[in-house]
Amino acid sequence: MNQHVQSEINRLVHRLKQDQSADGSWNYPFDTGITADAYMIILLKILDMEDTPLIEALVKRIESKQTENGSWKLFQDEKDGNVTVTIEAYYGLLFSGLRNKNHPHMRKAKQFILSKGGIKQAKMLTKMMLTVTGQYQWPRLFPIPLEVVLLPPTFFVSIYDLSVYGRVNMIPLLLLGHKKFQITTPDTPSLKDLFQTREDSSEEQVWEEYRTEEYRSFFSKLQTGVKTLIGYPDYLHSLALDSTKRFMLDRLEPDGTLYNYFGSTFFMIFALLSIGYSKRDPVILKAIAGLKGMACSIEGHTHIQFTTPHVWNTSLISYALQEAGMPFKDKAVKSANQYLLSRQHYMYGDWLIHNPDAIPGGWGFSDLNTMNPDVDDTTASLRALAKQLQAKPDNRDSWQRGVAFTISMQNDDGGFPAFERNNDHKWLQLLPIEGSKYLLTDPSTADLTGRTLEFLGNYTNMKKPEEVSKRAVDWLLEDQKRDGSWYGRWGICYLYGTWSALTGMKAAGQATGHPSIQKALTWLKKIQNEDGGWGESCYSDIKQRYIPLGTSTLTHTAWAVDALISASEKPTAEIEKGIAYLIRAGQQESWTNDYPAGQGMADFLYIHYHSYRYIYPLLALSHYNKKFLET
Repeated sequence: MNQHVQSEINRLVHRLKQDQSADGSWNYPFDTGITADAYMIILLKILDMEDTPLIEALVKRIESKQTENGSWKLFQDEKDGNVTVTIEAYYGLLFSGLRNKNHPHMRKAKQFILSKGGIKQAKMLTKMMLTVTGQYQWPRLFPIPLEVVLLPPTFFVSIYDLSVYGRVNMIPLLLLGHKKFQITTPDTPSLKDLFQTREDSSEEQVWEEYRTEEYRSFFSKLQTGVKTLIGYPDYLHSLALDSTKRFMLDRLEPDGTLYNYFGSTFFMIFALLSIGYSKRDPVILKAIAGLKGMACSIEGHTHIQFTTPHVWNTSLISYALQEAGMPFKDKAVKSANQYLLSRQHYMYGDWLIHNPDAIPGGWGFSDLNTMNPDVDDTTASLRALAKQLQAKPDNRDSWQRGVAFTISMQNDDGGFPAFERNNDHKWLQLLPIEGSKYLLTDPSTADLTGRTLEFLGNYTNMKKPEEVSKRAVDWLLEDQKRDGSWYGRWGICYLYGTWSALTGMKAAGQATGHPSIQKALTWLKKIQNEDGGWGESCYSDIKQRYIPLGTSTLTHTAWAVDALISASEKPTAEIEKGIAYLIRAGQQESWTNDYPAGQGMADFLYIHYHSYRYIYPLLALSHYNKKFLET
């Protein structure tokens, strides 16, 4: 086994070093399906920007993902298909002008959509896109009055109660809804034939989810809040318009995109058009160039990424290479770490509102993210930089600012969030918006809390009974599910959360014999597959309970094995079988290699990280080697 383990470690290290970019980063794709591809076609066509090569390439990628029954899927084992993503693909293909409704594959797509209830079954953000581009009418009562942007963070309700991700998407939509803005071109396709009945296209039917008592109560609170603002209605209206515009423009990243997100930038462009910007305004042209800069190549196809994952990839890979035995002075690691140091944040962002005593020092996810750091990328970058920064006194400031920022982000409940401290308002979950729990809120999660604990315990020696670690461990103990697992917000799902929680608690000094850890180990062993691996379905995220994939994946297996290694004094049969699977499957091609291991929003956005099949097996094998073979 020893020889096979080292051989696979060497292979993975060689592959990763081979794929490193000239600037020291790794740009493995951040694959989010075809949604952004379709939206990019629609955006270019609406703006009268002819980019025939790009549109043709996106059409080819979208078509390559269509299934036999005419649908598109969010993940491979999704039953039948996904009506929302099929609507997006169908609309994007029609908008391209390269496909028409009589095309056999388009007819199959239409039949699928109608069989699932028609266009009114689309998710909310897709309905917003369809409304802006003329397929629906705006409701008479759009969810939120524009003047709400003027309510201060200290008020009982404000836009800063939304998570940063929810806020940056909702602000442009607020303006679009306020203006009842719609834009079409002579070539805009009609989707009237996707309504099953005439009544389906009526405002009441399309927006029926906003007729709930919860929404009426929420809207009433907002109206009450707006009425407390002092000023004349016309003045307030003008001020709200200006504040909304400044919110978007003040958060433009160097590439011209809004927070480096495709979705928020897409809606921002339409929002700017709604207040009189021309289609050729420099701000819009730069934003489009930024979105085009998110393009990558996957298996010969062009894909528009939702964002660029350079910092996340690079921090994880630099750390994994060092865990495999490479010194921080190695050329590949040194180059990666110089890239990471250049991406540490020095600007204040929205996080300051909920964390006013902290100073910048975190890292963000994407290549050009300068003001929206998150806890996960910060601790991942610090892991990669630890040996280098601790060895060089002149770099201590960078280390100290990063660690201080991390600790400052701990929530009052003891857990850690992704982007903003103490920004988990339960009433937002009552809103009739799909995925509101994680789209609109930023709660403590097991994966963030566990990964932060692991960093603090192993790299700063911050263990129990130290207050920060003790409170985080206590939160995890409280959050554990009945079966012994933990739910991970940013990965799929219970395997990710359980790996994060177990490795975190062990690093914090929790005893292996603790009932919580024993329960988690029992759960992991119980769900191991016959071939020695583990595999979890994206349905776990939708159903909010563990659902096996029915087959093993490299990433899920690596998480499970690494968790078992962290809490075992000697290699168990389950660990040995898992390691054997990683070695055996590492070079095999399988549909599971493309299975999403990350999530953005349940039943709407899933992520296939192309780097994960190398990173996490390398980490698990290296930890196995270090703990059981080298001693």
